[in-house]
Amino acid sequence: MSKNPSILSHVSLGTNDMIRALAFYEEVLPALGIRVIERVDENAVAFGRAYPEFWIVTPENEIAASVGNGTHIGFNADSRAEVDAFHARALRAGGADLGAPGPRPHYGKPYYGCFVRDPDGHKIEATFWDEAESYAAGAS
Repeated sequence: MSKNPSILSHVSLGTNDMIRALAFYEEVLPALGIRVIERVDENAVAFGRAYPEFWIVTPENEIAASVGNGTHIGFNADSRAEVDAFHARALRAGGADLGAPGPRPHYGKPYYGCFVRDPDGHKIEATFWDEAESYAAGAS
């Protein structure tokens, strides 16, 4: 068995409208090859490629879900085209643009990504790290 390449077991985002949240993520995440892996019940759904790594949940404590200031979730893309598709799908599905796809040299020369706010207000990102680019070449 190969080692799981992820550094985290999973990440969960809370929602106050599971139907809307699932409609958004079921539209957006397939652009990155991510799909529903597990549906525990109407309050918890997991997405991933091979493992349940990204969860949409309604809070168990019955207090309304809220957005974390300074928190965002970054998803790995395998190409610039996947980043572009993620961004386009997110906007079509009701997300808000926080930064169109493109390079961000201040993150390093290999970085290409985009930023979106989901319908619950969570900040999400898709990132492609172009291994053909050299970090050393982008260093100042």
